[in-house]
Amino acid sequence: MVTIGDIARAAGVSRSTASYALSGKRSISAEVRQRVADAARELGYTPNAGARALATAETMVLGLLAQFHEDEFAPAMLQYMLGVSDTARELGYDTLLVTETDGARALRRITSSRMVDGVVLLNVAQDDARLPLLRSAPQPGALVGLPGDCSGVDVFDLDFEAAGRLMVDHMHQLRHRELILVSQPEHVVERGGAYVWRLQNAVVQQARARGIELHAVFGESRQPEVGRTLHALLDAHPAATGLLLNNEAAAAALPSVLHARGLQTPRDLSVIGRYSDEFARTFSLPFTSIESAPDLLGEMAVRQLVRRIVTPQARDEPHVLRLLTPEFVDRGSTGVPCAPPSTS
Repeated sequence: MVTIGDIARAAGVSRSTASYALSGKRSISAEVRQRVADAARELGYTPNAGARALATAETMVLGLLAQFHEDEFAPAMLQYMLGVSDTARELGYDTLLVTETDGARALRRITSSRMVDGVVLLNVAQDDARLPLLRSAPQPGALVGLPGDCSGVDVFDLDFEAAGRLMVDHMHQLRHRELILVSQPEHVVERGGAYVWRLQNAVVQQARARGIELHAVFGESRQPEVGRTLHALLDAHPAATGLLLNNEAAAAALPSVLHARGLQTPRDLSVIGRYSDEFARTFSLPFTSIESAPDLLGEMAVRQLVRRIVTPQARDEPHVLRLLTPEFVDRGSTGVPCAPPSTS
């Protein structure tokens, strides 16, 4: 392993000068600093993280607490994680991914041991047991997801209420009068997944206000169960002309369901989903959607977190609550419903 001594010998300087040149702790001439930097690069030197933490109280590591729940669609969660890790890497930070079931215990361990400089929480629940610990931790924290109490942390999420209203209003403008809403599994709601009921409640209220008949159900998170649910819903509500999806697994299963039934969008059924453009490309989904922006939300959380870490005056600024305005992505899967065939 390359050491400071190796760097010093290659650059023709003392160990202390090499150390000061790399750490920036003392004023070193530009010429010497460049020689040391060149030597470090040529030798492939990587500073010891533990030594850096002792010297500067910084680890250059961000904690990312996330879980892969069986009742949620894993590819969708991965997009949020990539948004966090890609931005952290861009800003010079490594990411420590923690997926323990006991999130509060994991958070206490990584913050009390100073393993990280800051923490990003995913899978945020309405009454999240991790939040009291994060508020009292010495490191700042940022959330991707809206809890019931946002105090003491920076929060970033999609405006799910606005997304639900946008879905209904678009269908209403096209003169749809009966819709089906498929949400995430009910277990997600039971453990506090507020984004599910935030969108669902908004859809229910807006449909009622627009005089639209709505059938709201919870779907599964995997095949073949979610495919069977979609078939059953279309059988049970043959007069429904529109389908709203707040369930990525249902969106991924829908093309095969429509093909099996000989249905086309928007001729036979108008469809609006809630997922990211990257998700649509990955699963070749041709459906109009509300952009969930997982990469942007992860990026925003990390940039705000790093700002609090590196900028002294930012540490005492009021905390941020940012709800993204939903973006409507038209892929041509909605239209005016066809008139029923004449019986005369």
